[in-house]
Amino acid sequence: MTFHFSRSRIAAIAATAFIGGVFFASSLDWTQGLFAQSGGKVRTETLAPLPVGAPSEGFAAIAERVTPAVVSIQAERDARRPRAGTGSPQQQRRNVPPGFEEFFNQLDPRQQQQGPAESSGSGFIVSKDGYILTNNHVVEGADRVKVLMSDRREFKAKIIGRDPQTDVAVLKIDGSGLPVVGLGDDNKLRIGEWVVAIGNPLGLNFTVTAGIISAKGRGNELAGLNRDNYAITDFIQTDAAINPGNSGGPLMNTRGEVIGINSAIASQTGFYSGYGFAIPITLAKTVMDDIVTHGRVRRAILGVTINDVNAEDAAVAGLKQIAGAKVGGFNTEDSPAKRAGMEPGDIIVKVEGKDVDRVSGLQRVVRMHQPGESIEVEVVRYGQRKTFNIKLQEAPAEAEQVATAEEKPAASESVANPKIGITLEAISAEVAKANNIADQFRGLRVIAVDAAGPAAQKLDQQDIIVKVIRPEPATVIRATADLQKTLARMKGGDYLSLLVYRVGVGTRVVNLKIGE
Repeated sequence: MTFHFSRSRIAAIAATAFIGGVFFASSLDWTQGLFAQSGGKVRTETLAPLPVGAPSEGFAAIAERVTPAVVSIQAERDARRPRAGTGSPQQQRRNVPPGFEEFFNQLDPRQQQQGPAESSGSGFIVSKDGYILTNNHVVEGADRVKVLMSDRREFKAKIIGRDPQTDVAVLKIDGSGLPVVGLGDDNKLRIGEWVVAIGNPLGLNFTVTAGIISAKGRGNELAGLNRDNYAITDFIQTDAAINPGNSGGPLMNTRGEVIGINSAIASQTGFYSGYGFAIPITLAKTVMDDIVTHGRVRRAILGVTINDVNAEDAAVAGLKQIAGAKVGGFNTEDSPAKRAGMEPGDIIVKVEGKDVDRVSGLQRVVRMHQPGESIEVEVVRYGQRKTFNIKLQEAPAEAEQVATAEEKPAASESVANPKIGITLEAISAEVAKANNIADQFRGLRVIAVDAAGPAAQKLDQQDIIVKVIRPEPATVIRATADLQKTLARMKGGDYLSLLVYRVGVGTRVVNLKIGE
């Protein structure tokens, strides 16, 4: 249950607009609430920390304590059945980025017709009465789930709930006095710290591997991992060996506590190449508690689209450091952030008094709050600092699906803009209708980008420039003359701030340094 992609795909993902966090959510817990039940929170256990000793002794102690609570999960899907809530197999495959099919457990339609499909993964018991945490992609669409323990006991498992956006699922087996793991605090992790992964890779049940924390807060680089608007963007990176079948297993610190759920690998072959990613346990526990307590996962949102800040963004805002989260737009007219007074182009630099370094850090702070709670957000708006008190809203039950642009009718005349290195065309009423472009977004569509120009890797074909935010006065763009008028009064080295729209994604703010 892992994914694989090449280094070139990683670069491509990082170069595109940050979709994974585009509609920013706090606890990242919007779900279909499948098989959910009501009740209290899961009663997890706090275990005494293991003594600190030589690494080899520590690893052995972790393996002895934790392995009994790690389980092998066998999921079976009936033949000819589409995966729950995702449409036909063909539609499922179209919605998954190239090279990610294995991670999302995509099934070939021909295999579905031949007989039941089986998949396997890992999980771990978090309560003595049998609650288990694993990955959503391990059990998604399963008709039957079986759990195998290290002492060879087998249990039928019930899917209590699952959340595709965080890739977390909660299972339940009937039992008492079961072995459990203790949950730690991933916020205390340090890069370079030793960790241990336990799981069932390649059919080799209850395998233990060790490594270090390679990075924290992986987000923008993995934005294409899950194209859902509310997807997780805060992974722990480790070099502990993780392979297909490890998905859902625990990542442990040297105290013998779970600090993450192993979920994915970055590889050119689909097997371990040194890069593994885990879901932070604090996030997973929040999702689990919501599923068990409320019967669904609740997500509090600011209601903004966001990107990490680049050098041009920092220069336009007058920031000394390249840090923060850039507001690109709003997901609804009733957005809490919009009501509070935030605007596209604002750079979020603090939340609840905590500095915001990047999008994943912003999510980490806000996701611990509940819908209805208010938080203080500090932004920099083109050199001016502003503070807003925003009442968080609950994310909708389902994402609004926006049609993807199809073949367009004959385009109107195009105009090149050498100052920013792009070629643009106006959008006719016919083109707008054919591509589901609302009237408010009928600006200038990008049809070519100069690879050596200022817009390279910042604007893409099919992006639509709808407004010039800076320099003032702000100008709504409808015709090529509107943009040319602004560019005519700018000189090389000046900064241009644009509001850009993309069908099926939404708006974002792009800051460009004008060429000489």
